[in-house]
Amino acid sequence: MTEKGKISCDECVNELMPVARKVGFDTAWDRYEAQLPQCGFGLLGVCCKLCWKGPCRVNPLGDGPDRGVCGADVHTIVARNLIRGIAAGAAAHSDHGRHIAKTLLEISEGHAPDYTIKDENKLYKAAEKVNVSVQGKSVNQIAKEVAKATLEDFSRQDEGIPCVWLDKTVPASRMEKLSRAGVAPHNIDAVVADIMARTHVGTDADPVNLLLAGLKAALADYTGMYLATELSDALFGTPQPVVTAANLGVIKENAVNIAVNGHNPLLSEFICDVALELKDEAVKAGATEGINIIGVCCTGNEVLMRRGIPTATNYLSQELPMLTGAVDAMVVDVQCIMPSLGKLQECFHTELITTMNSCKIPGAKHIEFHAATAAESARKIVRMGIEAYKRRDPGKVNIPQRSSTVAGGFSAEAIITALEGLDAQDPLKPLVDNIVNGNIQGVTLFAGCNTTKVTQDMAYITIAKELAKKNVLLLATGCGAGAFAKAGLMTMEATESFAGESLKAVLTAIGKAAGLSGPLPLVLHMGSCVDNTRAVSLATALANKIGVDLDKLPVVASAPECMSEKAVAIGTWAVTLGFPTHLGVVPQVLGSSVVTDVLTNKLKDITGGYFIVETDPTAAAAKLYNAIKQRRQELGI
Repeated sequence: MTEKGKISCDECVNELMPVARKVGFDTAWDRYEAQLPQCGFGLLGVCCKLCWKGPCRVNPLGDGPDRGVCGADVHTIVARNLIRGIAAGAAAHSDHGRHIAKTLLEISEGHAPDYTIKDENKLYKAAEKVNVSVQGKSVNQIAKEVAKATLEDFSRQDEGIPCVWLDKTVPASRMEKLSRAGVAPHNIDAVVADIMARTHVGTDADPVNLLLAGLKAALADYTGMYLATELSDALFGTPQPVVTAANLGVIKENAVNIAVNGHNPLLSEFICDVALELKDEAVKAGATEGINIIGVCCTGNEVLMRRGIPTATNYLSQELPMLTGAVDAMVVDVQCIMPSLGKLQECFHTELITTMNSCKIPGAKHIEFHAATAAESARKIVRMGIEAYKRRDPGKVNIPQRSSTVAGGFSAEAIITALEGLDAQDPLKPLVDNIVNGNIQGVTLFAGCNTTKVTQDMAYITIAKELAKKNVLLLATGCGAGAFAKAGLMTMEATESFAGESLKAVLTAIGKAAGLSGPLPLVLHMGSCVDNTRAVSLATALANKIGVDLDKLPVVASAPECMSEKAVAIGTWAVTLGFPTHLGVVPQVLGSSVVTDVLTNKLKDITGGYFIVETDPTAAAAKLYNAIKQRRQELGI
């Protein structure tokens, strides 16, 4: 249940709920209430429906069957369910990465003429990571070789060779540890397939062996995410600081409003370009302010980071932009898109447009995206938005006048560039020095989703404020970044208000050295959820600088409102890389004492990382800070 009956910290949500009632639409919060009480067996992870002898429900309290029909006990069932979720998360992220890599290959071969490689330096860095020589080669040749080398991480059959995008992006000591544990993947797709095979009826029944396979799948997820981010930067540009806005107040009454929703930037980048190209057509249709692109969920984060496109909202409240009655088109790609949008668009004039063959929604119109015709598809979609604008009912327009300033675009490269203002020769030195002297106690990465099980955004905001006043540097991606953006915590004013004195001094010194008028924002926006690897690249640089493994750094992760299988995969690779990782929602594993003990205790002996499960945000902040303090003590600082 949500705390004290409040469903969201975002007042736009509360403002538009009556509109939903008026048009007879049940929002995600209404549908959640209708599901209560939720299945107790499911919450514990003890329901098995992997074969049609079931579903079997095992009672972990001893009051009922202690095994399924096949004989699987509660530990086997919970472990199988968990790692299938990890595999699904890895499949989602890595499919995104594969799509980017294949597009890079198409570009290099002349089959995607609308695209250009906007950041050649990032391509060269990618080439170095995948062992491609750039000497004497054209950009297209390098792109082709990088794409092919990357795609080998999806097809390699030699199990003795790890995925290159993992091998080259973590400290050597970490890689040795992962290899010794037998959890370094050689092939993303093979690892996902292995999970499905070993969890088939009558195969792997050892919970610990199953969990080790889950760690490998989680690292496959990391690999897919890392390559997706790096190659997206090469294609569309590495983010640099931008100032924009967040929340539903970014929707304009006198513009054609087109929302981009999902996760993949391959089409949304062209939507942004075409919006400028077709501005006159929108004005001619009566939209005096032209075309206004707004972001939702992580496609929103993608275009915010690289273009400064304002973000309307994060995952859980993605239905609200349509409820304003002023969104003329919502174009979606993949992942975390609510099927309910197909029903909601019937209440308004909004065009809901799906674009990927793997993601179709009843009620939506489908315009298939292909890299070869990206700009053509974008023009068709934008013109559908313009035509829908002509049908907009002014009587249904209700735009909450709430928005916050956001300073985003903090890729690892952007942070390094800012630090160069303090030490051009050794930019990491100021960061290391301030961690060692305690001005910065540690670093927390906020990742994950939104869920109806807690008050939307509240845990993010509470934990961040608690840690900031204790001088912890804060990074955020995905829907966590969306929460902070809407709450106004990605501004220099937030730093002035909530940062501890020594953290504030450091952020001010970096900000002024970088040419800003004040400190860096309280929370640094690092991108979409697939971009969590940006934080790892920064942590790896720090670890290499100090000469330690990742599990020695005072760095922790938090997913206060985790929900999706992707979040399960991300949390698991964070632990596998050695980070204490907080979950604010109880994972569906408590039915097995063995699985629970491995995840919260025994994993520490293998990877150095472990899960912290705490649903109270204030208590969670204290536990995260204690984990940071413990790491500092172990480092002797």
